[in-house]
Amino acid sequence: MPTILLFTKIKAAKKIVFDLSRSIELHKISTKKTNEKAIAGRTSGLIELNETVTWRARHLGVYQNFTSKVTGCKEADFFADIMVSGAFKSFKHEHYFSFKENVTTLVDVLEYTSPFGVLGKFVDMLFLKKYMTNFLLERNKTIKEFAETNKWRRILNYKN
Repeated sequence: MPTILLFTKIKAAKKIVFDLSRSIELHKISTKKTNEKAIAGRTSGLIELNETVTWRARHLGVYQNFTSKVTGCKEADFFADIMVSGAFKSFKHEHYFSFKENVTTLVDVLEYTSPFGVLGKFVDMLFLKKYMTNFLLERNKTIKEFAETNKWRRILNYKN
């Protein structure tokens, strides 16, 4: 089971980074390359504990649906989501947030299992893990950009 571990330093309040990470609108912005659209479940606003969202997107040249559910959430500190249905055999993404010296550290822990057994493991080694890492890096780059500027005010309906 491949695991991707990323640390992103963001000069912004922890609550802003936490909420941007749960924002359906920001996810759409950060995934323009894959043309992601929320088509079922929570389709706008901030996803909450026990809610689902179904995304329709083009990954690796193929349009597919991916439904995830938030299975854990502690305000501004942590949330986790798992795949309910989609192309992977299993998929779990944990998001941790800590704040020190005016910097929020966003830690992503993504674990997934590809379908197709040995063939899936070969695909992971060949390109899928790199593809998924780059997908997360692009998303975190967008979160960082919005959190460190006033752009977050367009997405979130509160003031820091």
